[in-house]
Amino acid sequence: MFLRCELIPRHHPGAGVPPQQSVVVACWPTRLTSRHKKIIATSDAPAAIGPYSQAIRSGNFIFCSGQIPLDPKSGEMVSDDISAQIRRVLDNISGLLKFEGLSLGDVLKTTIFLTDLGNFQIVNEIYGSYFNNQPPARSTV
Repeated sequence: MFLRCELIPRHHPGAGVPPQQSVVVACWPTRLTSRHKKIIATSDAPAAIGPYSQAIRSGNFIFCSGQIPLDPKSGEMVSDDISAQIRRVLDNISGLLKFEGLSLGDVLKTTIFLTDLGNFQIVNEIYGSYFNNQPPARSTV
């Protein structure tokens, strides 16, 4: 079950929005069934190495599993170079999206987990080269 939220324009008859607000966010629980869920599996990203899927599509949304810098062809980690690791992770995500006819330009939100915040600047530079036009919302922890 997940919470479905939508923006409803003020002029919508059922919105009941005070005049000073232009939109309201309406949320309600929605149950997903297996018919709403499509497993995404591609050789353009590392195969799942546990009981999870590379990605799941539900309607117009794709939820990608977290990525580490595994080369999808060899199944091995790329070099210790942080730049190569960042590129590999972003290329893996691109492969998952490409399988569904999408690109990084379709991404709405990302979360980056860094073990060393000293790498933040290089992550930002490389990330910016992949998301150079209308970048998604992002959290970095």
